[in-house]
Amino acid sequence: MEIPQYPDTAPINLDMRGQLHPRLAMLPDGVSEYTFAGLYLFRRTYDYHLSRLPNDGLLVAGRKDGESFCMLPCGLPDEDELVIELMTRYSYIKGLSESNADAAWIRMERLGYTVQEDRDNFDYLYRKADLAELSGRKYHKKRNHVNAFINNYHYDEGPLTRENRDEALMILEKWQALREDRSDYAAAREALERFEDLELKGYLVCVDGKAVAYTLGEPLMKGRSFVVHFEKAIDHYRGIYQFINKAFAAILPRHYVWINREQDLGDEGLRQSKMTYRPSGFVKKYRVIASESHRAPDAH
Repeated sequence: MEIPQYPDTAPINLDMRGQLHPRLAMLPDGVSEYTFAGLYLFRRTYDYHLSRLPNDGLLVAGRKDGESFCMLPCGLPDEDELVIELMTRYSYIKGLSESNADAAWIRMERLGYTVQEDRDNFDYLYRKADLAELSGRKYHKKRNHVNAFINNYHYDEGPLTRENRDEALMILEKWQALREDRSDYAAAREALERFEDLELKGYLVCVDGKAVAYTLGEPLMKGRSFVVHFEKAIDHYRGIYQFINKAFAAILPRHYVWINREQDLGDEGLRQSKMTYRPSGFVKKYRVIASESHRAPDAH
């Protein structure tokens, strides 16, 4: 299915992968949302619709908490009139990469809009070597957890495959059964069911022949970074999360310099957990917001 020209939109579907995946994979900033799988798997959560913009631009429209928004993976359109129309049509622009925000900052202020950091959506970026080796004093506690797992359990590890995919699905079901929040369950399940179609790569850890943890993600940032979209484990195995994090980082090919572990969405517990791995930096994202005088009823 062809992506329509703006102002028409169409819901994202699997047939669009051939048009979107090659282009999104080559974006230089490494924003975790800007992969085909990242958009497709959360299409129902955010009601994603797509449009083509002039000069081969791309619009991703969505909704969250009753407000419409749009994302512009390839940056803002060149035409001021179109920018103004988008800011009238949607409540805000989100997910603007740092390079695109820097390029547009003065222009947006001239048009009467504000560009602001969106800290809750910053991606956490780690050096692959740091996560694979956990060397130095700053990772002392992480190494202890990994060693506890290694010393206390008989385990096997290896790539996620078609043959063991159902075992990963069982992990997800057991993980979800202990939680009320189902915000990413549907996306995580579909990611496993369609991991081959979406060309996702994963890893599975078993203890005494039973699957206990998996991780799943894909390349981005022109193949220099690997984004972990999902990581689930049976919690009562001590050190399991630290072990699979380290083990997967260790087997990733050498051309990956970074591991992107996505955002914390403002969850303080998740933020603290991600910070304990000492990120080397962040993939910063920005919002563009309008004054009330610029806003109009939402649209798609």
